[in-house]
Amino acid sequence: MSSLQPAPNPWPRRGRVPPRGLGRVACGLLLSLHGLGASQAQEQASGGPAKAPPTVIQGTLSSPARSAPPRAVAPTVGCLISPNRVADIGSPVTGVIEEVAVDVGDTVREGQRLVALRNEVESAGERAARARWSIEAEVRAAEASLELAQQRHARSRELLEQGFISPLAVEQSHTELRLAEQKLVQSRSQRTVLATDLEVVRAQVNQRVVRAPFAGTIVERYRQPGERVEDRPLLRLVSLDPLRVDLLVPATRFGQYAAGDRMLLQPELAGVKPVAAQVTHVDRVIDAASNTFRVRLSLPNPQQRLPAGVRCSLVESPAPTEPAGGRG
Repeated sequence: MSSLQPAPNPWPRRGRVPPRGLGRVACGLLLSLHGLGASQAQEQASGGPAKAPPTVIQGTLSSPARSAPPRAVAPTVGCLISPNRVADIGSPVTGVIEEVAVDVGDTVREGQRLVALRNEVESAGERAARARWSIEAEVRAAEASLELAQQRHARSRELLEQGFISPLAVEQSHTELRLAEQKLVQSRSQRTVLATDLEVVRAQVNQRVVRAPFAGTIVERYRQPGERVEDRPLLRLVSLDPLRVDLLVPATRFGQYAAGDRMLLQPELAGVKPVAAQVTHVDRVIDAASNTFRVRLSLPNPQQRLPAGVRCSLVESPAPTEPAGGRG
């Protein structure tokens, strides 16, 4: 630059030396300029950001003008789309797996048979209990004895009126009648106990079959036929319609949301438009660490077009909506 060109030597003659103080100032200025250029070259070689060089005005250095600080941007309210229900399905009893009737990705209905354990012993016990319960001979015999005792008692009363027997014989026939009645009650009670035993054995057999507690989709399969079941889960079942959305909202917005409100959410998926969800719960406690509170929403998901586990954000301004998972 023209400002850095050296000034004409005021002492052109040989033998004349410039003043000592002025020479020191000029040397210091040249050293400063040389160090500045070296630092810029080092930054460019290391790939760091290049800074504007200082401007020299009439032999003085001036710092470059500082840029204005960026304006603060409102933070985005993030959320997470999760399954409505998640269950690691296990067996209430120990045993060996005989069959796994479903696989990953299968859609199941509530009560559907998922896993069966070997049940030879329990099935045999059920057959024996059913056989005991089905035997009605004891009840039939008690009913016949009661009918015979009733006939004898009626006949004895007729003979007593005719004077052929004593009152003692009538009392004896009445006692036999009461015994026959108690025998029939006992037989019927025993049959009720056998029916209860049969229900217990049937329940033990049913425990060897694992069924779906709710409708959903199988996402994990942990066991194979032949493996022993103890305390570890067999399958993981999730419910994907509707989906659950957890929204973390800054504490400054507390009181702005209530159950029943509708919000627009933007899933972080390419080509998916904002979807509408309804508020089901608003936390009444603010997390002191993050200074946020949670808002829970229910997001309809017909035909399970929108996957779970996707992050999303709250759409602050109105936007067109479409069914969950729709492609633009």
